[in-house]
Amino acid sequence: MPDTTLVAMFDEVRRMTLRILEGVDEPVARWTPPGLNNSTLWHAGHNYVVIECIAMQSLGREPVLPHGWGEMFGWDSRPGDIAPERFPHLATIIGVLQTQHERLRDLFAELTEEELSRPAAPWPERTVLQMILHAFQDEAAHKGEIWLLRKLQRQAAITESP
Repeated sequence: MPDTTLVAMFDEVRRMTLRILEGVDEPVARWTPPGLNNSTLWHAGHNYVVIECIAMQSLGREPVLPHGWGEMFGWDSRPGDIAPERFPHLATIIGVLQTQHERLRDLFAELTEEELSRPAAPWPERTVLQMILHAFQDEAAHKGEIWLLRKLQRQAAITESP
């Protein structure tokens, strides 16, 4: 029998990520505060890559990544070394996050307890379920980073106004 809590958790985490991205315009999405490396745009793209790679690889399947996204948004990415014009627009990332949510939600709804309890393909010391939950936790943490960036942006706007 499929694990309905897995789908519920994914729905909650992704819904919150998409909600926090509502109303963010392109300049705000690309803003990186002094001393940090990652913008809202990067965190949003990173969320796609992490869940895609961890979930699909855990199941022994090939991740579906838009061209160049592994380099731009992966674990070892260095966003400061990538030309800004190479990054997709935030609206594109939001669309891809929404499409991924539908696709993976359907996949997660079909996974049996047996499939979820198997060792994760590249991480045999962990189960598929453990790795997928780890990916959800990672997205939740990056959603928090986006929230913090929005707070910092508001604070910067207050201190810079006349």
